[in-house]
Amino acid sequence: MKILYLVRHAKAGWHDHSQADFDRTLTNRGQRQSEEMSERLRKKGVKPERLVSSPAQRALETAEIFADRLGIEREEIVKRIEIYEGGIDKLAAVVRSLADEDGTVILFGHNPTISHFVQWLTGKPADAMDTCGIAKIELACDRWHDTAEGIGKLAWYKYPEKA
Repeated sequence: MKILYLVRHAKAGWHDHSQADFDRTLTNRGQRQSEEMSERLRKKGVKPERLVSSPAQRALETAEIFADRLGIEREEIVKRIEIYEGGIDKLAAVVRSLADEDGTVILFGHNPTISHFVQWLTGKPADAMDTCGIAKIELACDRWHDTAEGIGKLAWYKYPEKA
């Protein structure tokens, strides 16, 4: 079994309206959300072998805060543009390309795609993920390459306002 944590980036803002969407940064609230949720994972003893993130600033900032809290070097975060560019097929390709020695991975992405990906993996209807929401998916496979529609089970879903 493989464990995949899907994290929607924390709250971001339009600090400068001339700024490109890709360059949007976390708000103070988003930074607090990231600290809170990464601390929850740390307290649960979650030790991912890999962090994979969209390179968009708000997702990468979220991933960096998680890395800091989970004792992972920021330089080890794998950045994949496909996560930002969207589509379930692109997220599935990213997951299928993961190294099999990595049993637990956290992927940081964007709505609506990340919410749709939860539904695709589990075969169950899923609500839109809240900012910095985390879905723990247990995949019924031993190789990431075998990730397919409906292969996962939603173990839990948490977000900052939900204890």
